[in-house]
Amino acid sequence: MKHKGMTLIELMVAMTIGLGITLAITSVLIASENHKRTTTSTNDAQQTGTYAYYALDKVLRGAGSALAGSAFPIDVGVLGCHLNASAAGTVIFPRTTPFPQPFANFLLGATNPLNVAPVLIGRQQSQDGVSDVIMVMGGSGSAGGVSRQITGGGTATNATLDNTVGFAQNDLLLVSQGGVADCLLEQVHTFTTPTLGFAATDIYYTATGGTTSMATLAGSTASYVTPLGNADANSVQFMLFGIDLNRTLYSYDLLRNMEKYLSTGGDSAQAIADGVVQMNALYGLDTNGDGIQDAWAAPGGTTDPTWDANTVMTSPTKMRQIVSVRIALVMRGEYYDTKRKPDGTPIPVSPATLTIFNNLVNGGGASLSQPINLSPTEQQFRYRVFEFTVPLRNMLLLAGA
Repeated sequence: MKHKGMTLIELMVAMTIGLGITLAITSVLIASENHKRTTTSTNDAQQTGTYAYYALDKVLRGAGSALAGSAFPIDVGVLGCHLNASAAGTVIFPRTTPFPQPFANFLLGATNPLNVAPVLIGRQQSQDGVSDVIMVMGGSGSAGGVSRQITGGGTATNATLDNTVGFAQNDLLLVSQGGVADCLLEQVHTFTTPTLGFAATDIYYTATGGTTSMATLAGSTASYVTPLGNADANSVQFMLFGIDLNRTLYSYDLLRNMEKYLSTGGDSAQAIADGVVQMNALYGLDTNGDGIQDAWAAPGGTTDPTWDANTVMTSPTKMRQIVSVRIALVMRGEYYDTKRKPDGTPIPVSPATLTIFNNLVNGGGASLSQPINLSPTEQQFRYRVFEFTVPLRNMLLLAGA
């Protein structure tokens, strides 16, 4: 029999059914794609936040290593001393220019001396104007980071000790003296007992500071050397952390080890993680010297004005009270959600306000909670808040834990 063709009505029915199926599949694909983008964006924020947490936690746990021991049993002048350092013939401390962005506002953009401190928090001193800058100093010094007394008779290029056991070539150390404002960064060139030799041709060599010199310190039995770590191993962690205008977490090597010693990097900050909307921190304090944290303090401002960075870095007493740091990281996914109401107005996917440090109070009972207000546009992104406390194990030991 001859096949009968499809009628117009049958064709229209088939087209209608086909269009219906196409629309249904398209709707499913769009919903699936939106769900995938939402999930991917949220997961990215989660993973990036986890990495940022790891990077900060790793460095902060070592804060004060090789430095805390210099304050016990006597103060050998390391905590709170003006850091003087030269690298490859260039004076890097004290600086004559602000730090590179996003740290140009650190210490309010001043080029005053930077003092040695295990941890400092510069309140809202990142480039974005709302995030804090966190400074961490620590190392991995020989002989457990215990300061060694100079026995006198040294010069501008050597220091005499009882012995040089534990030192190695290219070890970095601070030469200091209680009651003297300045300390000098030096690099070990030779270590023949009982003399540590320094060389002006090495990467790190500091001949003079603002109020003293290497020759003066090496000639006094009241001076000490504090081993920090080895430049070859890049084990000295003198770091800054802050946020730029593009929501990126940056670090900065204060001693410029990668630039000066390894010839890479330059005087610039290094990006660590993106999608960081805000970073803030609090000090955890041991106020009675029993090695147990018993109070929180904001890094300055109206709540705790005596805990601003400039005050802390000039007060070894305050430094010894800091036994932990609490950090809040606000992470944002990159996906802008376009969900809208029937009238066309956007449907927010995040609340108008995020709160960090919720229910925390300082020693006087004042609230330390910080609201973060989101604009309607910002509410179309999804956020993750990471809030964690990092114990400073070296400072806990100093406090007597």
